Amino acid sequence: MDAAAPTSQTDLYAEARQLMVDSQIRPNKVTDPRIIAAMRRIKRETFLPPELRHLAYLDEDVPLPHGRALMEPMVIGRLIQVAQPMLGERALVVAAGPGYGASVLAACDAAVTALEEDPDLVALARAAMPEAAPNATLVLGPLAEGWKAGAPWEIVIIEGAVHDIPPAMAAQVKPHTGRLVTVLVGHGRVGQAVLAEPTSAGLSIHPVFDCNTPPIPAFLPAPRFVF
Repeated sequence: MDAAAPTSQTDLYAEARQLMVDSQIRPNKVTDPRIIAAMRRIKRETFLPPELRHLAYLDEDVPLPHGRALMEPMVIGRLIQVAQPMLGERALVVAAGPGYGASVLAACDAAVTALEEDPDLVALARAAMPEAAPNATLVLGPLAEGWKAGAPWEIVIIEGAVHDIPPAMAAQVKPHTGRLVTVLVGHGRVGQAVLAEPTSAGLSIHPVFDCNTPPIPAFLPAPRFVF
């Protein structure tokens, strides 16, 4: 009788990917079938450096260089669902990092531009995104400036936590129909995913669910001197 063939690393990742969806995504109010299908298909491990790939399917953020992180699967899944992408809508992902969230969003029918400023993370995205999201566009530029060349955007996702919604992001959301989603933290409060929609008086911000995710260093408040 032949011995059973050893399980390959590829098989282990595939099994972990399905388990992630069934134990982290579907039980946590992610119901959009496009998101579920994308997360079953897209190889999250390929968006990480080789030494971190064993962390790809844990239900937590994966630390990356320079104070950045690959957002927890459930949180990015729910943020994309809150954005409610529709066919052909133009979407900007700010602080896209290695591109996993942008790739999931692109699988939900949106025309995605992924903005990142960190060259190391851009290199990871350039390696992983062509297979996962061949129609998405990756651009390199300062996060704090957004991407004016494509504005106004129907969807803006800031992939990480911020203390306040940056003015440049607010200004690039399409009037009337656009929406921005991110996580607000700081000032002693628990992190909160929010949906922000433009009005004549500015963005109207609606809390959606509590969560914690690392802040984006580029959007941290400048240190203040205390005398």
